Amino acid sequence: MTRVKAKKYLGQHFLKDLEVARRIADSLELTAPSNVLEIGPGMGVLTRFLLDRTDARLTVVEIDSESVAYLHEHFKGLHILEADFLKMKLSDYFDGPVHLIGNLPYNISSQIFFKMLDNREQVPQLVCMIQKEVAERMAARHGNKTYGILSVLMQAFYSIDYLFTVHEHVFDPPPKVKSAVIRLVRNDVQSLGCDEQLFKTVVKTAFNQRRKTMRNSLKPLVAKEHPMFLDDLFNLRPEQLDVAAFVDLTNRVSAAMKE
Repeated sequence: MTRVKAKKYLGQHFLKDLEVARRIADSLELTAPSNVLEIGPGMGVLTRFLLDRTDARLTVVEIDSESVAYLHEHFKGLHILEADFLKMKLSDYFDGPVHLIGNLPYNISSQIFFKMLDNREQVPQLVCMIQKEVAERMAARHGNKTYGILSVLMQAFYSIDYLFTVHEHVFDPPPKVKSAVIRLVRNDVQSLGCDEQLFKTVVKTAFNQRRKTMRNSLKPLVAKEHPMFLDDLFNLRPEQLDVAAFVDLTNRVSAAMKE
């Protein structure tokens, strides 16, 4: 196993196994030369393999000044943005689509996913390594006990594949949990056909009381006496509903709130 020096920053455990890094870089599916943005490259373990890809026009974004200095020294000519990805406006840097990739810091991975959702028309794909538990939750289908808020909100606009598990010993420092690599690819959905802000509210409200039936979990939004609750749909628990069912539910809640 080939290893390189790495360090921890902002809760990030840096990958030190080059074979795993190569496998992650190869998981990015590009059909033509495309803009690629690596989030948090650190010491460039993944970067070197992305630079080998002739179909990737690579830019990296890194918030840590020491890592930026290291990258400038070891990757001459690499396009480096010293910035916070969460505060970036992607359209300021890229005219068209940009594919994302990275070993995401555990402590901000959910924020990165939500930013991706907000920019979904510009982000056709994300390949990332995250905590295994979060990866399983993201890729879970309805009916699975790990299916939750992130599952529904991300699957509404992206197809998600759990690619492979990554063990603790390939990181420096080793995390206390396993990691996994997933790939998210934009689906064909342009509009959910419902109020998307209310959709988010319905999903979050339902899963905040996931052991309850939909009839009980949605009481904060609609009075329990409302006739819509007579439908058998409301006998189900949130993990039993797919994205389409949540869209239908959102439209019902919307209609009830306007009465």
